[in-house]
Amino acid sequence: MSTIQATTKLGPTTAKRQVYSPLETYWNAFQEWRKRERQRTELCRLTDSELMDIGITRGEIDYVASNYSISPDPLRWKSDVGTLR
Repeated sequence: MSTIQATTKLGPTTAKRQVYSPLETYWNAFQEWRKRERQRTELCRLTDSELMDIGITRGEIDYVASNYSISPDPLRWKSDVGTLR
């Protein structure tokens, strides 16, 4: 006969919910597109000197707004401009 000496504490699950609905997939893609468009609009409203302060030019706005893999460190993504992936 065996006895259990300790109990296991169960915590809340933290698993991310999987998307099954095509409508939900489209909605999430639409939300991401809107977020990129807002970012592009905000960057276009800046003056050339303000853009230079954050390290981009007006010609790089589309790249910055559409590239998901940009690091918050401007020196990291600046080196990727013009390279093919």
